[in-house]
Amino acid sequence: METRKVQLTGGSTYTVSLPKEWATENGVESGSIVEFYAEDDLLLVSPQHGDDHVEGTLDVTGLENRHELTRAVMTMYVSGFDIIRLEAARITAEQRRIIRDATQGLVGLEMIEETADRVVLQDLLDSSELSVLNAITRMRLVSLTMLSDAVEALIEDDNDLAEDVIQRDDDVDRLWYMVSRVFRTVLRNPTAANEIGFPRETVFDYQSSARQLERIADHATKIAGLSQEIDEITGETADLLDQLETEAIAVPETAMDALLADDNDEAVELANEARSRIPEVDETAREVDGKVRELDPQSAQLLGRVVDSLSRTADYGGNIAESALQKAAPRP
Repeated sequence: METRKVQLTGGSTYTVSLPKEWATENGVESGSIVEFYAEDDLLLVSPQHGDDHVEGTLDVTGLENRHELTRAVMTMYVSGFDIIRLEAARITAEQRRIIRDATQGLVGLEMIEETADRVVLQDLLDSSELSVLNAITRMRLVSLTMLSDAVEALIEDDNDLAEDVIQRDDDVDRLWYMVSRVFRTVLRNPTAANEIGFPRETVFDYQSSARQLERIADHATKIAGLSQEIDEITGETADLLDQLETEAIAVPETAMDALLADDNDEAVELANEARSRIPEVDETAREVDGKVRELDPQSAQLLGRVVDSLSRTADYGGNIAESALQKAAPRP
């Protein structure tokens, strides 16, 4: 850490010198323009750049596996690169198909150039157009609806509904990657934080909660898949599963109300209410477990996995409640 003495010049202007080493490394010299960003009692200084686009290049030679190449594209996107150059001695037709599919699953990313040895992707959305609040609100609606529909598909033996749930998981993943990208961007660039309109701590709380919603959607997809292996469920078992689903969903639902509440006292009350509901979910889960053990071994094993997914949903809701409590807590 270096210190500088603040001086008064002209009778009304405070001035302070910049560390020479920092200025040299960042190309700041006499006549350069720097930008200032105020965050409560902090003042951030950044060199002004004419072009804010962040470019990144990745060698994809040998990346023919769909999972590996898709993951590479998503990693570059989430890392915050605005322009992504994927290069190899020769880009194969299969690689182009994988890159194109990966691009379609990411918000704002478009393929803008293709040559024999290069594919260039660009994020066409401005940071000010990205709403983290809208994204997590949408994630909440889609993921919790997915879970409710997955249990309905299980009880009613509705394979069409189960397939629809599985397809909706792509929507949640797309929003999750966008929120993660925004989060990493505001950590790196204070300009983005100002444009988005939330303090960086709030973006962190939203990103943490979005992760829990993404996991809930994954478990809804898992239940939908299991429902296609199980015949229609009736009687007390169906009633208990329906009850467990209702109790489990209430935890993240209430926790999200807490996270998005404007009043801190209300947020704390709702977050504590969400956490207090988890023991009730655990008790019902044990009751359902006892009931499914009376079924044939295969059905018992599959339904046990469903019960586990619903229990985890409540736990993820508890994690969102923790984020809500942190967001509402007084700041030092």
